[in-house]
Amino acid sequence: MIDMAVAFISPELYAYGILPLLIFLSRVADVSMETIRVIYISRGIKYLAPIIAFFEIIIWLLAMEVVLSDLANWINFFAYAFGFATGTYVGLVLEEKLSIGMVILRIITTETDAHEGIAAFLAREQFGVTNIDACGSRGDVRIILTLINRTDLARITGYLRENYPRTFFSIEDVRYANEGVFRPKKGHSLIGIAGLLNPWNTKK
Repeated sequence: MIDMAVAFISPELYAYGILPLLIFLSRVADVSMETIRVIYISRGIKYLAPIIAFFEIIIWLLAMEVVLSDLANWINFFAYAFGFATGTYVGLVLEEKLSIGMVILRIITTETDAHEGIAAFLAREQFGVTNIDACGSRGDVRIILTLINRTDLARITGYLRENYPRTFFSIEDVRYANEGVFRPKKGHSLIGIAGLLNPWNTKK
């Protein structure tokens, strides 16, 4: 089939145009999949990771076979390297869009009004909230701990920046959480599949 396709185009165009493009696209695909696979493993979603790895290695082998078949074509090497770099970026963008897993949001305030307002907002949004009295380098502070889905992170941090810009907060990844108060996830199909295949997902 490949030979029939080559018959309709010049050998130069095929060797220095089409093949490098295919190598580039293959690398973008398999490196993006690799990034997502590593993230799934770090989140404890161990059943999706092998499926992604299967297709990832097939695409990689096809790309390597083309590169090794013509070592004199330097354009293939650049396409391979550029595809690897682009795939890394695409994988990170996909991870951000998929918003896989959960995070701990730690909020520290020195003002009583800010603490009460933030705690009330999180309670209205059905997030579990833990309040802690603590002492910082500049005096007494209140700490709010909440466990949230990544899909909700941008909205909550946006609320904090808009209404309490002087509030300090930090974000930490969570591999596994059991029991507690969790806001129901909404509609992303890929996230839902990941949750169903995640054996640690015991939340109701």
